[in-house]
Amino acid sequence: MNAPTGRASAPYLRIENVTKRFGEFVAVNDVCLDVQRGEIFCLLGGSGSGKTTLLRMLAGFETPTSGKIFIDGQDMSEIAPYDRPVNMMFQSYALFPHMTVEKNVAFGLEQERLGRDEIKRRVGEILDIVKMGQFLGRKPHQLSGGQRQRVALARALVKRPKLLLLDEPLAALDRKLREHTQFELINIQEQLGVTFVVVTHDQEEAMTLSSRMGVMNHGQIVQVGTPTDIYEFPATRFVADFIGSVNMFEGKLMEDEPDYVRIRCDELSGTVYVNHGISSAPDATVWVAIRPEKINLGREGPATSSENVVKGVVKEIAYMGDMSIYLVRIDSGRTVRVTIPNVARHADDRITWDETVYLSWHAASPVVLTR
Repeated sequence: MNAPTGRASAPYLRIENVTKRFGEFVAVNDVCLDVQRGEIFCLLGGSGSGKTTLLRMLAGFETPTSGKIFIDGQDMSEIAPYDRPVNMMFQSYALFPHMTVEKNVAFGLEQERLGRDEIKRRVGEILDIVKMGQFLGRKPHQLSGGQRQRVALARALVKRPKLLLLDEPLAALDRKLREHTQFELINIQEQLGVTFVVVTHDQEEAMTLSSRMGVMNHGQIVQVGTPTDIYEFPATRFVADFIGSVNMFEGKLMEDEPDYVRIRCDELSGTVYVNHGISSAPDATVWVAIRPEKINLGREGPATSSENVVKGVVKEIAYMGDMSIYLVRIDSGRTVRVTIPNVARHADDRITWDETVYLSWHAASPVVLTR
């Protein structure tokens, strides 16, 4: 995860109550957001969540129906896209196929009528940073997907924007190259100190790249935080379910004290004990969210407690290399997902299909959600 550099007290990007309507459809609904200088901020959401519309308003390609956008303290309301201190890197990269790498990167500077020597110097510098200096004379069709991505990034950065907008920047790359490029992108951003706003539907990408992230749903940002905050402390059932995998159980609040709660979950045929309070009404309906990696799987249940434990039968196993996924059918008929790291190469005593097992978890593992 990238850490922001040079944070200032005032936000570098401020979005104030921005709404965008297309006829009767509300694509972005009263969004407020502050992004600090030097952050990589990711907007994460599914199709139709409003993230790309919000990005296009930052670029000036769409005009807010209401609300304001400020970049480095300047109101962008009356600023045309080509006059904004912003550049955008598109998902398709949009490179000119008839131009060389050098010409593609130089194009924006030539439009600004900079001197030939200045253009050559700046193009050379940025291509060295993205490790494409040796490919100056090649054309896009002579480059790999990862190389084209770097050229597009160089072209977006060479004009030294205050804000770089990236729309699904790594979507065209295969998984292994995408993972490698994520860390390269972080290193480049740290070298240059440019503020990035990244739109993505890829949760792993958002969690790897971002210093903070915002989860969007139905045109609203429903939670903002660090990747750790979003994953470990989701504010709603939607966020818990959208980020990663989760097992969610409905229950009734039995006890709510400052240092613990007890929840009756019929689906688990027992009680869930959580070692912190939530300050909710007695008998309130709540939801218990437990991540698969936080569940213990064994042939015997814990001897010390009857809480936070449930019996079931292994119905499916998926070997993923670094971990195995177990789908366990519990007595209520629910299927619980459990992930176990494969720390040993040879494990003859591994739990297998149709075995009766016990699932248990620590009192700090569940997240209790009220909405």
